[in-house]
Amino acid sequence: MDNMSYPVILTLMVPRDSKSYRHLYFACFLSLYLLILSMNICLVIVIIKEKSLHEPMYMFLSHLCINGVYGASGFYPKMMSDLILDSYVISSHMCALQICVIYSSLLCEFTILTVMSYDRYVAICKPLDYHSKLTIFTCVKLILFSWIVPNCVSVIAVLLSNLRPFCKNHIDKLYCDNWSVVKLSCASSFVNNVYGYIVAVILISCAVIIILSYIKLISACKASLENRRKFWQTCLPHILSLINFTFAFLFDFMYNRYGSNDIPESLRNFLALELVIVPPVFNPVIYGLNIRAVRKLVFISFLAARTVFHIFSHLAKNAVDAT
Repeated sequence: MDNMSYPVILTLMVPRDSKSYRHLYFACFLSLYLLILSMNICLVIVIIKEKSLHEPMYMFLSHLCINGVYGASGFYPKMMSDLILDSYVISSHMCALQICVIYSSLLCEFTILTVMSYDRYVAICKPLDYHSKLTIFTCVKLILFSWIVPNCVSVIAVLLSNLRPFCKNHIDKLYCDNWSVVKLSCASSFVNNVYGYIVAVILISCAVIIILSYIKLISACKASLENRRKFWQTCLPHILSLINFTFAFLFDFMYNRYGSNDIPESLRNFLALELVIVPPVFNPVIYGLNIRAVRKLVFISFLAARTVFHIFSHLAKNAVDAT
């Protein structure tokens, strides 16, 4: 096929049995998207309203939730429109935008988790210096770092992959990803691979910071019962988020590098969707359950939902009896 010029219309993977179950798929994705929006926004509102949560740790957590909404918005609206229109196509420009949003969100989550590990290190290992080291100005700088660096990295990666002639137009995935776009070109991917190694160095640097922080944290916990209590109370959610992110990242990497038609489609879709489903749902749940104000709000919401359910059940019963 001759080299294509911009704009290019790309085709995406069509979900299995989409003709028969597309409305069911739409309902599932809509429910997930609304769940992600409600949980993350709810947690951010609680952090803003509760004065006791106006601490650096919760400031970083609120940005983790905002990032979850940002990343999810790069996938769910497009996926739902594809299901409703039964048209799994995307322009090269929109594909580049989707890649930038999803992968900048992924990298941003890792940088925020890195900043949060430093926050926990200072809080437990140097509690007397906590407020002098993590001032509002310092927190703002750390938050800007955690947003600017991932977005710059993602924009450069997208430019390198999209400013190349395309000789194919099908992405074997439910959404656009950078490596799939790189494989659409017949040109050499040497520059993209070199840049990939540079990004890997940034990720490894963040991982080293996290590992060193936890080495210090574990050492501090051995010497103090109070430090152990703080560690399990505030660091356990962070550890679980890190594990969740690691699995999501590895699944996506395995799909991009080793995914093939030999792997069952259901497994390939699971590897691809884990990245955009689990982290934005998991983070607000695991952190929210650790915050008393959130637990109280969840309990009140549960009571309200139960009351509404009983009212509607009673009305429905009366309507049936009346007929």
